[in-house]
Amino acid sequence: MPKSAYEVLHPERGLSCVLFASPHSGRDYPWSFLRHTVLDEHAIRSSEDAFVDQLFECAPEFGATFIRAGAPRAFVDLNRAATELDPALIEGVRRQGHNPRVASGLGVIPRVVANGRAIYNGKISNAEARRRIDHYWHPYHGMLQALLDELHQRHGQAVLIDCHSMPHEAMDSVARSGVKRPDVVLGDRFGASSGGEIVDRMEAALVNAGFVVTRNMPFAGAYITQAYGRPARGQHAVQVEIDRSLYMDEKLIRPNGAFDQVRTALRQVVAEVAQIGQGRIPLAAE
Repeated sequence: MPKSAYEVLHPERGLSCVLFASPHSGRDYPWSFLRHTVLDEHAIRSSEDAFVDQLFECAPEFGATFIRAGAPRAFVDLNRAATELDPALIEGVRRQGHNPRVASGLGVIPRVVANGRAIYNGKISNAEARRRIDHYWHPYHGMLQALLDELHQRHGQAVLIDCHSMPHEAMDSVARSGVKRPDVVLGDRFGASSGGEIVDRMEAALVNAGFVVTRNMPFAGAYITQAYGRPARGQHAVQVEIDRSLYMDEKLIRPNGAFDQVRTALRQVVAEVAQIGQGRIPLAAE
């Protein structure tokens, strides 16, 4: 089993109401898991948001908190509801309505990685699925909400920046339309998960750092933004999807020559976004 469900990096002084999170960059692949997959140690990483945690782990330097997952996405997907169980993978699970994510093999316990490649040859036990959810999903989400509650209590508001990466090909349709290919997609579920002012600031910070930004298409936000975005209560959630090809070789799953440049640019973004709740940029009431 992976060693931990999460790691939290706290700032020396909690100046910001912003929490940065990386739920898909976990890379602790235990042998007990790998020996039950039909994929090699490289292919199993293809759906991982590799190195995203390294791009945002500077957050505590600017007074913000950072949490990253320990377990990899292929083992348990923290951006799915705990109830999104796949009957095609988990023994004893009955189909309950149509869920397109589950049907495609991308439930809370994934059946496939990128390009629909199967992880297993056959099913896994219900007990194994429950063990992963109990030991990794629930602890991560319990800590995520606890951190947001703490920020809200301290600052009167809390902002979750949920950090992800996307394959370069994900934006091919946009590029074909003649529009400049976006580097980053911000998802606020079309305004349902966050106050517009926060998304405006996030977009402005990214644009100032040299990124091309679009909103909600094709990624408007998944389970985490839906579950934690409660703008009317002063709890906001924004999903960030960054083009992997900007900073890594997608086939080799290695940082490329521009990695340090992209990390430096995102450091500027993190510094600007973390100012929310620090008094210099007060958040307007919703």
